[in-house]
Amino acid sequence: MSVRLRQLEAFRAVSQSGSMTKAAKQLGISQPAVSRLIGSFGDNVGFRLFERANGQLVPTQESRFLLREVSRLIDSLNHIDELTHNITHRIAGHLRIACLPGFATSHMPGVLSRFLENRPGVTVTLEPDRPERILEWIIGEQYDCGITDDFSDHPAVDSEQIPMRTVCVMADGNPLARYDVIEPEHLKDEPIIHTKRDSMFFKDLNEAFTARNVTINSWIETRQFTAACMLIAEGTGVSIISELDAKTHQDRGLIIRPFRPVVPHRLSLVRPTHGPTSMLTLEFLEFFADSLQPFRHDPG
Repeated sequence: MSVRLRQLEAFRAVSQSGSMTKAAKQLGISQPAVSRLIGSFGDNVGFRLFERANGQLVPTQESRFLLREVSRLIDSLNHIDELTHNITHRIAGHLRIACLPGFATSHMPGVLSRFLENRPGVTVTLEPDRPERILEWIIGEQYDCGITDDFSDHPAVDSEQIPMRTVCVMADGNPLARYDVIEPEHLKDEPIIHTKRDSMFFKDLNEAFTARNVTINSWIETRQFTAACMLIAEGTGVSIISELDAKTHQDRGLIIRPFRPVVPHRLSLVRPTHGPTSMLTLEFLEFFADSLQPFRHDPG
């Protein structure tokens, strides 16, 4: 038996309206077209579809059993049609994001909220972890994209590098606040909170200090800029961190000053190389990159 969708739509429309004319208006076709669809569908199924009662077409007992399944099928097809439209226009789908823990509690919530505002059908998995773990997930295609640092080239990963401005932060009341710009010489006796020694940012920062014949007075080593901000807010130490993180935690009483020489923090937006990247993922990465614009380091 060959059944066409238009036959099923006509069958349901007539069953609901009790009239070929009303069904034709509902479907946007002519009344003779509905009659032909009902006739051919009746020939296909091999039993009478309607009886006439009080001037209306009423489904037969057999048709009533069939109508439930027909309605379920048409509703499912309509749902699929709506879903594919939403996916095409990036307002539906699932997005898996891996990011640094600091971003998960500072910058990311606001970005995600704005991104999802006009995408009611989009769901998100957000997983914070260390850079090494994020890289493993992206290589294994377990996540659609990642926000990380300390990235080194890998053939299975596509990466966009974004240099971020950095600043010196200190607690309110620190005598260093009298300087408009902080330089390594100012920090030779200050207890410094810094990132992990094996991170690329620490290596760049250490080179900047060494070039000025100053040794970093290491006090606390932490992986995240967020942790550095919270420690400094307790009243001790200074740190050179991303301006984005510094601004996020400024209401904790932090004093922010430019740091020279310039040592940018390199942020990486990563995604798997193998396999097609969804339009939703590409749109999110562009949206996230745009959100960083006020804090990008401009070499010019």
